[in-house]
Amino acid sequence: MGAWISTWTNDPADRTLPVLLCLPPAGAGCQQFRSWQPALAGTAQVYGVQLPGRENRWREPMPETFDEAVEAIAAQLRDIVADSRPLIVFGHSFGGLLGYEVSRRVAPRALVVSGCRAPGHWDGAGRGIVDDGEELDKLFDTADLDPRLLDEDTRALMVAMLRKDAQLSLSYVHQPGVRLAAPVHAWGADGDETVSSRDLDGWAAVTTAAFTRHTTTGGHHAVLRRPQPVLDQLTVLLRGAGAASDPPASARTTTGA
Repeated sequence: MGAWISTWTNDPADRTLPVLLCLPPAGAGCQQFRSWQPALAGTAQVYGVQLPGRENRWREPMPETFDEAVEAIAAQLRDIVADSRPLIVFGHSFGGLLGYEVSRRVAPRALVVSGCRAPGHWDGAGRGIVDDGEELDKLFDTADLDPRLLDEDTRALMVAMLRKDAQLSLSYVHQPGVRLAAPVHAWGADGDETVSSRDLDGWAAVTTAAFTRHTTTGGHHAVLRRPQPVLDQLTVLLRGAGAASDPPASARTTTGA
């Protein structure tokens, strides 16, 4: 069984830095976060979560349940932060839900999610993808992509992996329980047809600390395709400035209850 968590730097000095754990959306692997390491050089060591069935783990079977995946990720994360290294968790879409449940097991300094429904809003989310694929185009968010990047074979592979992750998400049942003690930041996009402002505001219920909603321009994957605003915010959090700091000027912010 391969590693659930990877990093892209072997410099011993980086292992004294705060940890940024990044969880990708459904149907994707963590290599997309590789470029975040040089962007955050000297500020954090970036780690990516890699579920089976993709990239370097494509031959491995998917976990049976959502909880099985969360427990495996959390077990490896505990070793990474064993020396009390500060931890920030970032997850996009399905990765945000995984990141939340991991954060309930390994406490971060802050949780940052983007394009992700609040846990209490996940009931049945992904069923359309599993059943008939009606939500695929919305989730792929292809409006501003070069068509050559989504040829027929590539799209078929993405659809297959996306459906497997959607199936995994259907095994998720939110148990409210104890709320997070860390601040939560929820990023959304004004053109996202799959996650509403109400879905984002629901994140306020999962924490006893501050909650902030940030809005940027674009579709479902806007934050990943133009990541500088969220990287700016993550830099502030990683440097210990805290959730009360002002967000980047390139994003609009609404503070929830």
